[in-house]
Amino acid sequence: MPGELVPAMRGTTGGRRNFKGLSGRNALPIVVYHSPRSLAYLMPSNRSRLKRRPWAVFLSAAFLFRLPLAAQTHPAPFDSLVSQANAARDRNDLPQAMNLYSQALQLDPKWQDGWWFLGSLEYGAGAYGQARDALSRYIELNPDAGPALALRGLCEFEAGDYPQALADLERGMSLGAATQSRNEQILRYHLAMVLTRLGRFPDALKSYSFFAEQKISSPELMVAIGLAGLHMALLPKDVPQDQEPLVAAAGGAAFAFLAGDEEGSQKAFEDLFARFPGARNTHYLYGYLLYTNDPQAALAEFRRELELVPSNADAAIMGAWTLLLESHAVEALPLARRAADLEPEAAAAQLVVGRALLETGDTSGSVEHLEHALRLEPGNLEVHIALAKCYAKLGRKDDARRERMRCLELTQADATKSASP
Repeated sequence: MPGELVPAMRGTTGGRRNFKGLSGRNALPIVVYHSPRSLAYLMPSNRSRLKRRPWAVFLSAAFLFRLPLAAQTHPAPFDSLVSQANAARDRNDLPQAMNLYSQALQLDPKWQDGWWFLGSLEYGAGAYGQARDALSRYIELNPDAGPALALRGLCEFEAGDYPQALADLERGMSLGAATQSRNEQILRYHLAMVLTRLGRFPDALKSYSFFAEQKISSPELMVAIGLAGLHMALLPKDVPQDQEPLVAAAGGAAFAFLAGDEEGSQKAFEDLFARFPGARNTHYLYGYLLYTNDPQAALAEFRRELELVPSNADAAIMGAWTLLLESHAVEALPLARRAADLEPEAAAAQLVVGRALLETGDTSGSVEHLEHALRLEPGNLEVHIALAKCYAKLGRKDDARRERMRCLELTQADATKSASP
């Protein structure tokens, strides 16, 4: 019945693993929410005993999404296969159900529900490549099916195809795959892990802030946040055992800050610095979090990071940027040059040195760095703003006009994206 919560796939094998829920150590039941245009989740009924695999807190999640069947006429063999497949699924005989769904789909490759059931069951059985292929067939028939895109993204995450996982998770969420609370947690957690793995650490922290704001925590989540905060492009399962205490402590301190616990986060960071003096990116992380509301305190943390880790280009970039925004271009220039020397192919490093040169009067020197930054990151609004100013000072009116128009286009595109669901 629509809206009914019923047990599903309880006690099955087929490569499935048991994991704890993110919000605590209590077991979560395996359920399927049979409701048109809704998502549901599958979570294991037992606690995880895989101590070294805490990152997989949501990996047993799967969606069962049933659309109303289209009016179709099928031959008797097809109807018989579907009935047998549904019966096998209802009695948790998953290998038989998948086999029968596959046979039915050979008779009718355009049977939408069949591809969905097959893909979701294969995901639940740990056959991620096959599940991805089945879901792709479903998506060919329903290009805007958010739940299917999201579930395919989870398959791609498991397969290690992180760029494609990111694309599918983001699109799936934009199409309503995260409307239910549990699904939102599953998807945001995986999205943040993918962003971390791809080195998009600020975006990962932004995604993890959802859990801090909702006061959802677990030891596994602290490790995941710590990886993003310390700029370690790893999945939690890949953290070396001797680094787990550092990563978890950094994640806990960042979580407290993101949750709005100013006093608690300050103490947590002080404890972090005392326990792990000299650890890379600990002071940078605190400075990054402080930056928006207290740039001077942030600058002090960036400087401290550079004292401890002189090769930290991120700290040099943020220190220079903070000084530039405070109109201290002369003081920013040495830090900016240092950043560009350390990371010459980082767009942000080229941007800060270009801005510092521009604001200290070296317009000709500035344009070289800014154009380099543009080649590295064509969609960076700050680069276009700086180039428009630089070209105007050089008397290159057409180039300045082009850059101003590009700034307008990027601003409008960003506003449209922010307004999207």
